Amino acid sequence: MELWSLLYLFAGGVFVFFLVLPFVEVLFSFFKKEKLRPFVEPVNFDFGCIITAYKNAEIAKGLVRSLLAQHYANFMIYLVADACDLSGWDIAHEKLVVLRPPVPLNLKAKSIIHTIENFHKNHGYIAVFDADNLAHPDFLGEINRYANAGFTCIQGQRTAKNLDTVYACADATGEFYKNYVERLLPYRLGSSAVISGSGMAVEASLYKAYLASPEIEQGKHLWKRMLQEDKILQNFILRENGRIAYAGDALVYDEKVTTARAVETQRSRWLFSYFQNLPNSIGLLRRGLLGLSFNQLLFGLITLSPPLFILLFGALALSAAGLFFVPWMAATLVAAVAVFCANILLVLYLSHVPAQVWTALWGLPLFIWNQVKALLKIGNPDRNFKHTEHTRNVNLEEVMKS
Repeated sequence: MELWSLLYLFAGGVFVFFLVLPFVEVLFSFFKKEKLRPFVEPVNFDFGCIITAYKNAEIAKGLVRSLLAQHYANFMIYLVADACDLSGWDIAHEKLVVLRPPVPLNLKAKSIIHTIENFHKNHGYIAVFDADNLAHPDFLGEINRYANAGFTCIQGQRTAKNLDTVYACADATGEFYKNYVERLLPYRLGSSAVISGSGMAVEASLYKAYLASPEIEQGKHLWKRMLQEDKILQNFILRENGRIAYAGDALVYDEKVTTARAVETQRSRWLFSYFQNLPNSIGLLRRGLLGLSFNQLLFGLITLSPPLFILLFGALALSAAGLFFVPWMAATLVAAVAVFCANILLVLYLSHVPAQVWTALWGLPLFIWNQVKALLKIGNPDRNFKHTEHTRNVNLEEVMKS
């Protein structure tokens, strides 16, 4: 067999594997149920809740109010208002500390470090939120259940705050899918949930060790070229074979992009970070194989899997290329694509997505096209990567009623 045929078969096999893997996860998950470690005397851990706001403190008012309305009582809120105008800030509470760095920090990791340096007391766990988030009243209570079960890193479930445009619904579709396939299923199967970047809580000493890691220190000087903080954190935890729990009932409402331009802005950063993180994913996969760790092995595979549109287009292109030379592999690729697409619909059904998501599925090609355009922008992060603007300033009651 010629060399190019072997390379084609190898590439085709890789694509088939990643196309079918999510469906295999779903099948196995039907036989696994979550079992939290029982605890006799529950501890009410002290949570330090960090909100990172950049150039827009107003959008954080809804989140602050939602945290102050928590059914769980043992927490403090720290709002770090980086480069923000606070002249219109009108919320004061004994559980709220508002910090305004004297000089702009321009980086989420720096904002978090600044906040921890200005903690009013030591906290057992540190919860991190984006300014546009809203927290369900039971969020901290649910996180505390998992902390009592022994988990040192817990990811809550991010869900859509707004479904008011086709782009927002398409963005939410991706979030529902990833919540199920990249968070719930790996955790249920005995591995770790992928971190979302907000709506998570980490044991304080572990989080401080992560912030002192070489990757964060180097990232401070890379600015827009820095690997995303959530990826650095999950790599830091998984290298030591720690597990990241997924608290599916700890809901955090997250603003979804509403325009084509916002899709390109957001996804260009995400795509850049995916390719930047590939060596770490391969490293975790290797550690899992050599150390016989299912946790590291499955997590490495999941974070190695290409973005959905690259996976689909790549498989279809490979299928077309091999149609007349290796027809059986071309047919296998087409079958794998069919399984993959059917599994997306199955996952959305199992996730009980809102009716707006189903009715807006016709807009997915538009969303995918903007992701393709975003892919073309990852070569120049300093010029093309911009902060995502948030405009949906709503309160928790409005979101929960919708």
